[in-house]
Amino acid sequence: MKLHELPGPDGAGAGAADSGRSRPFRLLVISLAPAAVVPSAWLLPAGRLDVGFLLLALLTVAVSSRVGVGIPRTTGRITVSDTFILLALLLYGGEAAVLLAVAEGVCSSLRISRKALTVLFNGAVMGCSTCATAWALRLSFGPPEEALRSGRAATLVTLVCVMGLAQYVFNSGLVAFDKALKLGRGFARTWREFYLWASLTYFAGAAAAGVLARLVVTFGFYPVAAAAPVAAIVYLTYQTYLKSVEAAATQAAMAERHVQELNRYLAEQERISRELEESREHFRNAALHDALTGLPNRTLLTNHLKLAVEHAKRRPGYLFAVLFLDLDRFKVVNDSLGHLAGDQLLVQLARRLEECIRGADTVARLGGDEFAVLVSDIEDYADAARVAERIQAALGRPFRLGGHEVYTSASIGITLSATGYEDPESILRDADTVMYRAKANGKARHELFDEAMHARAVALLRTETDLRRAVERDEFRVVYQPILSLVTGEVAGFEALVRWLHPERGLVPPSEFIPVAEETGLIVEIGRRVLFESCRQLREWQARGLAREGLHVSVNLSGKQFAQAGLAASVAGALADAGLDPRCLRLEITESVIMGNAEATCATLERLRALGTGVSIDDFGTGYSSLSYLHRFPVDTLKVDRSFVSRMGEPDENGEIVRTIVTLACNLGMGVVAEGVETAQQAELLRGLGCEYAQGYLFSRPLDAEAAALWLQGVEAEARP
Repeated sequence: MKLHELPGPDGAGAGAADSGRSRPFRLLVISLAPAAVVPSAWLLPAGRLDVGFLLLALLTVAVSSRVGVGIPRTTGRITVSDTFILLALLLYGGEAAVLLAVAEGVCSSLRISRKALTVLFNGAVMGCSTCATAWALRLSFGPPEEALRSGRAATLVTLVCVMGLAQYVFNSGLVAFDKALKLGRGFARTWREFYLWASLTYFAGAAAAGVLARLVVTFGFYPVAAAAPVAAIVYLTYQTYLKSVEAAATQAAMAERHVQELNRYLAEQERISRELEESREHFRNAALHDALTGLPNRTLLTNHLKLAVEHAKRRPGYLFAVLFLDLDRFKVVNDSLGHLAGDQLLVQLARRLEECIRGADTVARLGGDEFAVLVSDIEDYADAARVAERIQAALGRPFRLGGHEVYTSASIGITLSATGYEDPESILRDADTVMYRAKANGKARHELFDEAMHARAVALLRTETDLRRAVERDEFRVVYQPILSLVTGEVAGFEALVRWLHPERGLVPPSEFIPVAEETGLIVEIGRRVLFESCRQLREWQARGLAREGLHVSVNLSGKQFAQAGLAASVAGALADAGLDPRCLRLEITESVIMGNAEATCATLERLRALGTGVSIDDFGTGYSSLSYLHRFPVDTLKVDRSFVSRMGEPDENGEIVRTIVTLACNLGMGVVAEGVETAQQAELLRGLGCEYAQGYLFSRPLDAEAAALWLQGVEAEARP
């Protein structure tokens, strides 16, 4: 038998393709081959060769090397060519076997490779190994054919074993050395890894050759050849068996791979499930905690407040408090040291707040520099106040921020559950409200949200709700207060004022809803409607011939309106919509709004003046005007606040303040309007100071459009000669 390596291109067990490292060895083996082939050809006993040898040679060269049996779980196959070569050695002598081996090695190699070096090397290996085997037998037993004919079983068995061992050692040894050179590995390791298992095939081939040789000696060559069909059937049966074994092995391997894949899939699913759980836990924690400080956030605090509210409902006498904190002067830290220092301050503050509470309490960051503390199960307000005092004491210690020592404090608003809250939002809203009261009362202090504040907060909330509904239903009305000339008594214009006609409460005073409208931003829409309606109404009076040339309407602009980028466009739209001359519109802006950002104010006022409208500073003298900016503002009129006018007759400095304002306006080329004139004495004093215009209850209360038209007709009639 002979082993062919399936992966490589070489045949006859000679290894793979030529390699630079094995080339000298191959040339050496090829150069030794003539020493085996030439003497064999010279000494070949031609007389002993018969038809049986020719048939055996034909089977060996043409058939046997083509027929192989795969070996399960290996990379090779077994052929019967070696069996026939060893059979020729036993029957016809070593010379015939050597020539037959060389011929078989060359022919089988030509079917696998066309490289001359490979073909010659394979033939040389077969010739040299067969020659060495023949000499091993001859030296051990004499001529093999004589030992075969002796008929002694022990001798025959020993001969077969020596023959198989010699053929295996010489053939696989040469091939293993060649492969070791190509792989750059040790000879012993290469032989053990690739060729050790092949020893069984050589011994099996030698045993088969011995049995066949004995049968030929006993029965002759032709009866043995007649058994070839039986051998073919056995071969085919074995091939079928091997295929079934291979198929079963393939199925087993597939099943094993399936199990491995299933295990990998289960392991992957387990890993994914574990990562998903970790991810869910991470996001759950991130959703309920502040990223900067690690404290609970508003959502988690709200959940705790809900539980506290439910607990208070089930257990009478259970009391809890919420402390709403806002840092004082936190913006100063951000502006001076940077936002990174501000973040460090918030983190250190969070740690100090945690030190001030019990394990059952909750401290949360609501956003920015606002924090809240839920103090559970307290006896009365004093317990909450003591927590606030501990917090103030903790904040009194300096904070170290990047080499700087920073001191801060907090304004704290406190709400108690005894107020009867139903939801967390109301608790936080009221705590926020009373916190601003603490800040307004001097900061670095705490205030308690009482029942009166709660009532005011409820009223404020109701006002806000009704106010939003009023905007939707257009419940606002514009009234007009005349502005008269103190010199001629003629109407110079009207100030447009907004009134809210509530469907249930009637007229709501501006002092009640204007601050709410400012806070909610609804003042922008309300102011826009007043602007459009005032322009439309004045144009209507003009069309009816009630308003003489030069009569104007003054419209107040809130701080939020004035800060809008599209203010000039909105004013232009109102003028265009009404078809009103821009000179008939005067816009009033309070002193505090104008001075809030002087540079931006100048730009906005310039855009308004470019439209042709007039500009007045309302409530002048109550704010903090800078004279260095005032002369730069494109302002037409200063309006003296009613608080100065109402006390002009008293022995104090108010009269001098009015005199100063009138003088300032005159020097700057501006007009002056006095507000809140209620007595003839006030009017006379103003006239004596040189004040040109005035408005107030002395002349008229604010009038609706029709009443203003009638009043306008009466005044104009009186003014005509």
